[in-house]
Formats: sequence, structure tokens, C-alpha cells
Amino acid sequence: MRDDNDDLPQAYRPPPVNLEMMSIEELEGRIRGHEAEIARIRHEIDRKRNARGAADSFFKTS
Repeated sequence: MRDDNDDLPQAYRPPPVNLEMMSIEELEGRIRGHEAEIARIRHEIDRKRNARGAADSFFKTS
């Protein structure tokens, strides 16, 4: 059976990096980079939740 999402592009996931070859400073830098990206993603999730809440309030029938 075909899934309706089959035609959607899949998120790119780079291959894992060999961490054993990296210095402590490089590893710490990667952590900082990932933490910054996580913060950016969380901000976008909050923005979308707020927009959804505003839309839900607007279209709510009482």
C-alpha cells in the first residue's frame, strides 16, 4: 500500500562523524554548534505553537 507521504522529500541526515579522531576542543565546538541549532529549533517550535494557538483562538466557535 502506498503512503501519501511517499512523495515528500526526506530530511537529509549526514553520515556519522568519527569522533575518535577529534580533539577535545573540536568535540566541545561540535557540542556548542549542536546546542545553538537546538535553541534555534526550539525557538521555531515556540513560534509555530504561538501561531497555531492564535489561529485556534480566532477560529474557535463558542
